[in-house]
Amino acid sequence: MNLPHTFAALLVAAVLLASPAWAGEGHDHGDAAPATVGQALPRFSAVSETFELVGVLSGKQITLYLDRFADNSPVRGAQIELEIGGAKFKAEKQGDDQYEVVLPEAPKPGVLPVTATVTAGNEADLLAGELDIHEAAHVDEAAHTHSWTEYAGWAVAGLAALALLVWGGRRVINARSVRAGAAA
Repeated sequence: MNLPHTFAALLVAAVLLASPAWAGEGHDHGDAAPATVGQALPRFSAVSETFELVGVLSGKQITLYLDRFADNSPVRGAQIELEIGGAKFKAEKQGDDQYEVVLPEAPKPGVLPVTATVTAGNEADLLAGELDIHEAAHVDEAAHTHSWTEYAGWAVAGLAALALLVWGGRRVINARSVRAGAAA
């Protein structure tokens, strides 16, 4: 086979294999990077032998989830009082399994002590935890992504380098055989 034809065939094969047309309908990943859904909301947890309380802060609203420690079943009909950074708040029942506290203003970044007094039927307990609020950093930075054309370019360059090595190796072998034939 002629070497220029081999090189051309390798180049065409590399371009075709790197093409997204082989992926089919709905299977090419396109140029768009997956979007970040959102950042994790600050949360705290407080645990005792009886209860487990988790609070999730979203702006000025704290959503509370109260479960029994032993079997992780939700506690319904409880009364919860929160003390956050020295201020006291009474939680309001929201739905079957959650409670809510609305703060007068969103807390500033830092670590806030949280104390919860929980009363459920004949049981009462005091739970303590910390709410660690961080400033949002690097939210607007986009993740670096690579498009299929970048990968195709690297594949073509790699195949071209491989073809040059094969071509150079064949020239060396042919030159040796010509010298060996002349010596005989």
